[in-house]
Amino acid sequence: MKIKNSQLRLIQGDIIEVNTDAIVNPANTHLIMGGGVAGAILRKGGSKIQEEANQKAPILVGQAVITNGGNLKAKHIIHAVGPRLGEGNEEIKLENAVLNSLNIMDENNLKSIAFPAISTGIFGYPIEKCAKIMISTIKNYLENRQTSIEQVIICLFTQEDFKIFEEFLI
Repeated sequence: MKIKNSQLRLIQGDIIEVNTDAIVNPANTHLIMGGGVAGAILRKGGSKIQEEANQKAPILVGQAVITNGGNLKAKHIIHAVGPRLGEGNEEIKLENAVLNSLNIMDENNLKSIAFPAISTGIFGYPIEKCAKIMISTIKNYLENRQTSIEQVIICLFTQEDFKIFEEFLI
């Protein structure tokens, strides 16, 4: 989908293999990279990512910080903390995690970013709600801001998740 001078795309695959300026790590507030997407990023990207993240932790739910990309194709990791299901104000917190990630992109003059489905793993947030919020937040940002971002990818690991996001992209 073309939005002004940017493109919003959905892909199915492994986010750590995406060749973008930055990928988003769906982080916890302490930025400890243990399991799930964070664990995969750490295993492939190396310990330098965790070392830099440790210097920036802790952060609040909805916030985001940037670190190096270690050995990954992506040059940077944006660690964005999404909400846990049931903690309250989840929609606003997820929207803020996405917005803060996009703001970091512009602050660093980066052109391409890949997001996973934030908070839908161990944080238990429903994939349908995540899809609606992430897509509407990204579209709104690209439509209403002066941005240097040329490409936003939402990378979904399963075909099922891809199909759910695809319904909300239209």
